[in-house]
Amino acid sequence: MAINASIATVGLVKFDGTGNFGLWQRRVKDLLVQQGLVKALYGKTKKPEKMTDDEWEELDMKAVSTIRLLLADEVMYDVMEENSTAGIWLNLEKRYMSKSLTNKLHLKQKLYGLKMTEGADLRQHINTFKQIISDMLRIDIKFEDEDKAMMLLTSLPASYEHLVTTLLYGKETLELEEVSGALLDHYQRKHKDSAESSGEGLVVKGYQDRGRKKDKDDKSARGRSKSKSKAVKCFKCQKKGHMKRDCPEWNKGKEENWFDTYRSINCGSVRMGNDAACTIIGMGTIKIKMSDGVVRTLEEVRHIPDMRKNLISLGTLDSKGYSYKSENGIMKVSKGAMIVMTGQKISSNVYKLLGNTILGGVAAVVESEDDDTLLWHMRLRHISEREVENQTGRKIKCLRTDNGTEYRDGDFLKFCEEHGIKRHFTVRKTPQQNGVAERLNRTITETARCLRLNAELPKIFWAEAVDMACYIINRSPRVALDGKVAEEVWTGQEVDYSFMRIFGCPAYVHISGVKGYKLWDPVAQKAVISRDVVFDEKSMTKAFKEEKSQAAESSNNIGRSTVQVELDELESQSNEEPHSNDQEQDSTRSDRPKRNKRPPVRYGFEDLVSYALLTSSEDPSTFQEAIESSEKDKWMEAMVEENESLSKNKTWELTELPKGKKPIGCKWVFKKKEAVSEKEGERFKARLVAKGYSQRHGIDYDDVFSPVVRHTSIRVVLALVADQDLELEQLDVKTAFLHGNLEEEIFMEQLEGFKQPGTENLVCRLKKSLYGLKQSPRQWYKRFDSYMIQIGYTRCEYDCCVYVRILEDGSYIFLLLYVDDMLIAAKSMCEVNRLKSLLHKEFEMKDLGAAKKILGMEIRRDRGARKLWLSQKNYIRKVLEKFSMLDAKPVSTPLANHFRLSGSQCPKNEEEIENMSKVPYASAVGCLMYAMVCTRPDLAHAVSTVSRYMANPGREHWNAVKWIFRYLKGTAEHGILFSRQPGTNSVVGYVDADYAGEVDDRRSTTGYVFTLSGGPICWKSTLQSIVAMSTTEAEYMAVAEAAKEALWLKGLVKELGLNQGGVQMHCDSQSAIYLAKNQVYHARTKHIDVRFHKIRELIVTGDIVLEKVHTSENAADMLTKPVTIAKFKHCLDLVNVSSL
Repeated sequence: MAINASIATVGLVKFDGTGNFGLWQRRVKDLLVQQGLVKALYGKTKKPEKMTDDEWEELDMKAVSTIRLLLADEVMYDVMEENSTAGIWLNLEKRYMSKSLTNKLHLKQKLYGLKMTEGADLRQHINTFKQIISDMLRIDIKFEDEDKAMMLLTSLPASYEHLVTTLLYGKETLELEEVSGALLDHYQRKHKDSAESSGEGLVVKGYQDRGRKKDKDDKSARGRSKSKSKAVKCFKCQKKGHMKRDCPEWNKGKEENWFDTYRSINCGSVRMGNDAACTIIGMGTIKIKMSDGVVRTLEEVRHIPDMRKNLISLGTLDSKGYSYKSENGIMKVSKGAMIVMTGQKISSNVYKLLGNTILGGVAAVVESEDDDTLLWHMRLRHISEREVENQTGRKIKCLRTDNGTEYRDGDFLKFCEEHGIKRHFTVRKTPQQNGVAERLNRTITETARCLRLNAELPKIFWAEAVDMACYIINRSPRVALDGKVAEEVWTGQEVDYSFMRIFGCPAYVHISGVKGYKLWDPVAQKAVISRDVVFDEKSMTKAFKEEKSQAAESSNNIGRSTVQVELDELESQSNEEPHSNDQEQDSTRSDRPKRNKRPPVRYGFEDLVSYALLTSSEDPSTFQEAIESSEKDKWMEAMVEENESLSKNKTWELTELPKGKKPIGCKWVFKKKEAVSEKEGERFKARLVAKGYSQRHGIDYDDVFSPVVRHTSIRVVLALVADQDLELEQLDVKTAFLHGNLEEEIFMEQLEGFKQPGTENLVCRLKKSLYGLKQSPRQWYKRFDSYMIQIGYTRCEYDCCVYVRILEDGSYIFLLLYVDDMLIAAKSMCEVNRLKSLLHKEFEMKDLGAAKKILGMEIRRDRGARKLWLSQKNYIRKVLEKFSMLDAKPVSTPLANHFRLSGSQCPKNEEEIENMSKVPYASAVGCLMYAMVCTRPDLAHAVSTVSRYMANPGREHWNAVKWIFRYLKGTAEHGILFSRQPGTNSVVGYVDADYAGEVDDRRSTTGYVFTLSGGPICWKSTLQSIVAMSTTEAEYMAVAEAAKEALWLKGLVKELGLNQGGVQMHCDSQSAIYLAKNQVYHARTKHIDVRFHKIRELIVTGDIVLEKVHTSENAADMLTKPVTIAKFKHCLDLVNVSSL
């Protein structure tokens, strides 16, 4: 009864298969949300952990009954056999939201054949049009917004022809909402018998109001009723329906008075937006006084007595070279840089001009009046010219500028010509020819930056700092002026310095006034002006003295700070003074002390330290910074520990440097590491690193390559850990590279801070490998590999950094090595401890206990439920913070459908390239790629797409990257779930291809994902190497590519003790499956490369089992193209990628 009552309340009707299924589906889903049953739509796999099976069955049955009660009999028969909510829901979607060609053809025919009949309801027509568009969007048929607007206009009858012309006039683009809104406004006005024009324009307010005054009482302000108005007879034209004062014949002469010049003509009529024809009886010029006092003249103004509003055509203004822009209800009409008209919005598409019409008879009087607004306008406009003439008695004779458009504007050139001012323009890209102005710009910028930084003010005060810099420069002595002050030379008066104060110093305001100092109130967050002020300049000088004394005591090493970055930017510019071609003296300051020149740091040493990823700006970069920091005791303790470890391993011996040998340098690298567990605090780590970039190939080293464990191998082992409930422990090798034995003779300088007295002239002869040496990783791996084989472990053939040993009870123990990080997994904790003991005997190890984090991937387990989660939420949060996207608005998919990225969107000129060079595109894509490689298969297609344009990214490519960040903002908690479920203890693959999806070369996209224990262990999204000639060929090549990965995975899991038959691969292309299984030669496939036919052999041998799957159940679909939100979420559910 409660369900029936709820259905009756919302007024839902039963779906009979003929109505709008999408609308019905949306309402049913909302009903299930109200009843708390919406969880049942996503299937039992999404059952909350706290909910019991009985509770789930009850919830599912309630949802099933709700949906069945809303189905008509003819639809009910189709889903009679379905007993679950998810099953009924998917069945209905397949039947009534099919993406088949038949359904697509039906909807397109319905759209293209949609025509509105004369006299039909326009509102119903627009609703029908939008319904068809919505249905097509659900089956991935999309149109540009402008195309939809055009199709709506073409579906209108002939009676709307004039309205369509009005909507298209003067427009370059159309939007569907704009068009539909204008149509509905017209429809409502037409049915209300309104005679107002619907054309867009500027409405001019008359010089006097027609009708009754608004400031009278209510009694006198009441007008006549419509019934009485119909009986009124005009005494002028003897017609009924209006009074004499409203008669067009009576007011005809009055309207002519508005014109400055007027002539009577008969040039036809004007048809308005409501199809009414209005006769033109005259033409002339009208003068309008703007709100700023300036008088503008409009020429060729038509006189149309039947119009109730005076309209200015924007299309006419556009044809005469004027431009207009509307923003926040204000429209500005301009020509060049000058704003000539301003209008305020008064209705949906009409603006009222801010000005009044001037009667022809009084126009001359108005032009001669001293209007205050106009006077101030002219004063401000020519303030520089007036000030020069009045204050100095001199006039501007010559003006030198660059070729900026603001200096080449027609009005500005005309002004200079009228006043006899000569113009000198510099040669393009030759700023030296305007050296005085260019050098002064730099002087002002440097002074403003120093003022702001010294006052420790934020960047919002940059304009105030520039203003103060100009004020100080104008009051400072200059060599070019023989030691005189520019302000004194300019005004002829002695400069008064008594009121000058330090910029940015604290001040205490007593009484607000109109003449005084401009101050910032940090509490009220606003600027105030006061004359009675108490200044606290001592706080500024005290801080300066303390800073100066600290600088004198400390070393000259400067850390990486914001101030240093800004100085480096200045020093990267040319140190030469620009010169002018004329014999003019530079009046800028030249008596300032010269800066010490330093060579630019082109390549920072930090780039050579591969393990120092995402280095925090708080970590010291030099030994001097570490011992002077507030945490110097902890850093010193870390350096002592490192030095003791080096001495214990006998890493070097002190000796004299042989003749002909050159020692390499070394450096301390500092890093704070996050706590692995809550009990353990932040770790301070100091590492001594050799400057290996100075090594020479063939002398100091030979081979340098060294393997690391693949991320796929890590995920495979974690999947087995979850399925078999294995113990998972983590270890870290202290100074791992020190255990490798060097084969070359290398000398190194002694480490900073630990030189022994009396041995300052000696160098270190390295006996062990050291961090930073090019051969160190390889020497460490060779040493570790030989020891693991020595203690009875087997190196995997499919991944040489995975070691396996079969125990006496038939179980396995695994060890994974990534440089100095290790993961150990086994059924028995005793065997794990035994292996730990052996490793401790040979190497200096640190036992980290149960694995919590490996390579930035966070591990969380529920051993009772045999579940293991793998995520990177902390890494993603840091990346979002790094690129200032923490407060971004989340989106539901990693790449939206409207992104059609291509090479044509790359920068094409130097200006665009320079602008994009400031964007951290490569860094952002690199951070996204690391997240995708580790735990986020949902990013594969999006990252693959944006990474194609790393060499020359454009603005649209950067927008796509920011869209991915927005998706990460909403899914930072997402990760991989491995669990023990029936039928998931073997490798299963999904493969798909998007035919000719790439815009530039029309290549197809291959996507595949393999799962184990219900979670993804391997995935890929990439462009195919050649252009496919058909969908079948693209799918066939994708299957062949995925088969290679499947063969490797089968071999790996076999070495890890998981014996399975052929790897099951799902493909949604029946023709590609038939082609892979058919060994017969086909003329249509003879052009396909032989290497792709390897899949046929693998199917025959049984290594690959290729099966057909429905497109809606193919998880690889999200790896080849952007899909709908519902399809994308379903693909994630299929591979167990969800929020933790």
